[in-house]
Amino acid sequence: MVPYRVLWWVVFVVMAIPMLQLIAFAFTGGLGANPIEFINRHLGDWALRSLLVALSATPLKILFGWTWAVRMRRMLGLWAFAYVALHITNYIAIDQFFDWAAIGTDLVKRTYITVGMGAFTILFTLAATSNKRAIKHMGAKAWLRVHKYVYAAAILGCWHYYAMVKADVLPPLIHIAILTGLFGVRLWHKTKTKKAKIKKT
Repeated sequence: MVPYRVLWWVVFVVMAIPMLQLIAFAFTGGLGANPIEFINRHLGDWALRSLLVALSATPLKILFGWTWAVRMRRMLGLWAFAYVALHITNYIAIDQFFDWAAIGTDLVKRTYITVGMGAFTILFTLAATSNKRAIKHMGAKAWLRVHKYVYAAAILGCWHYYAMVKADVLPPLIHIAILTGLFGVRLWHKTKTKKAKIKKT
């Protein structure tokens, strides 16, 4: 059995690989003809993937009994937020160069920008309240209610990806299928648990 601390660091390093890859590309000329778009796509892709990985923790526990996955959930969620925060920062600071008028126009006219900002707002709130102090201040029940909005963030993230793509819709559809599968496992487990409780009574 691998010690939890060792496993934690292995997962942490794996989640950092996309960031390290981007840095390597920047120093080796691997960002392509449009570096800004490449960076934006890379960070956005990994933000959504990281979020789906975080959401897979409970289904993995349900299906395979991997309790360690649930213990990694907070760290995975913070990695998802880190990637989405960098994705948004790249858009605001580098792509739009703090042109707030243009950003405002995008928010109004481009659906994928609107829903993307919605997902970011949710993830920002969840990241800011992911510590023990927030749980104590809010109360466990209220904290859990707020953090269930992570599913809304994932839905908005998939919508953002699908609405943004102009030609090849297969990648966003794969992400949507994965999210649907994760929801399906949770729903199946919830239904199974309810039926078991009814039988006992």
